[in-house]
Amino acid sequence: MFRIISCFASSLLVFACIMLTAQPRTPKAVFIIVDGIPADVIDSMDLPNLKDMARAGGYTHTLVGGQPGTHTQTPTISAVGYNTVLTGVWVHKHNVWDNDIKAINYHYPNIFRLLKEQQPDKEIAIFSTWQDNRTKLVGEGLPAAGNVVFNYKLDGLELDTLRYPHDAGKYYIHQIDKVVSDTAAAVIARSGPHLTWVYLEYTDDMGHRYGTRHEKFIESVKMADAQVGKIWQAVQQRQQQHNEDWLVIVTTDHGRDSATGRNHGGQSRREKDGWIATNAKELNSRFTAGQSQLTDIMPILLRHLQVQAPDNVLREVDGVSFTGNISAGNVQARIANGTLTLQWQAYNPRGKARVWYAPITANYPGEWPAYKLLKKVRVKKQQLMVPWSSDSRQPYIFLLEAPYNNANTWWWPKDASLPLPKP
Repeated sequence: MFRIISCFASSLLVFACIMLTAQPRTPKAVFIIVDGIPADVIDSMDLPNLKDMARAGGYTHTLVGGQPGTHTQTPTISAVGYNTVLTGVWVHKHNVWDNDIKAINYHYPNIFRLLKEQQPDKEIAIFSTWQDNRTKLVGEGLPAAGNVVFNYKLDGLELDTLRYPHDAGKYYIHQIDKVVSDTAAAVIARSGPHLTWVYLEYTDDMGHRYGTRHEKFIESVKMADAQVGKIWQAVQQRQQQHNEDWLVIVTTDHGRDSATGRNHGGQSRREKDGWIATNAKELNSRFTAGQSQLTDIMPILLRHLQVQAPDNVLREVDGVSFTGNISAGNVQARIANGTLTLQWQAYNPRGKARVWYAPITANYPGEWPAYKLLKKVRVKKQQLMVPWSSDSRQPYIFLLEAPYNNANTWWWPKDASLPLPKP
């Protein structure tokens, strides 16, 4: 009898284990922005934690600051880059042109707002060495920004001059980064928020002060790698102890000038050459070919967290996920001699795409475009040419709605009836 009961109990235990492992893992994510490190610096250094993460997923260079000379050209400035990550759109839409953040356009929702609107029970967190990330960019508690409220947060320590006296060498920022990263790691290990943003500043301060070839800057990058490592360890602990599927993305907001390594804000190649390290699986050719952009981070977070954003939002996102199946990207438009030419890069050539267009009015960005269907075309053609006889001064937005993703672009004639968005 005892043997029968024991066998029965063992069977139940095995059945329970099978049922537990059969449950889908809860998707969670953390993205970390380490300020102002050019990609060539990361390439040249031995950074064990970033390297370990990349072994689990991958590492690549990524475009920051948009395409120079086009409507997407975006200043390589800190807050501008942060908001590009948050919203998946370039500056011509989100309207954060510098660190003053004077007139942000909350019409384009950030990733935290989209998650909370679609899945209000999910927990969100921010740990930042700059308070404006929470209060201005995400706009915590602001009706215009969706009344987002963080479940876990730590920031504003840079305002506490008693605990963190502002020394001339800015070492206090490193001390704050350490508290921020330690707290983030502890909260992730203990509570595992569904979406977390960590921001670390010290590398940018050392870059401004010493340039990227100075030992102080190199040391600050090593410090940042160690801080990222604590968060990475906390994530791995969660995955071992809980039924969770974690995505980690580490990136930078801008590079630096080539001459001194101290400056940024312009459109030089080194200022625009960013990087991404991630544990993400199923990295596609957009990532492996080094074609990713800073705007791609928000779409991959949406995809991983299984957030179904509204169609009008998805149509305006400038990025394309660098994991999983994608159809097309890098759309370009040209109107000349009565012909519209649209070109794109096909990543997965299967199926047809619907091509939409909408005139850009004085109220856009700020309202959703009134799209009209232009034509259906096979993705593999990578080009569409059609007669075009509209007002030559009218700017347009064109949308490629393909089987696996959307991709859009603007056409803005040199003598356009509207000025390009600017600060």
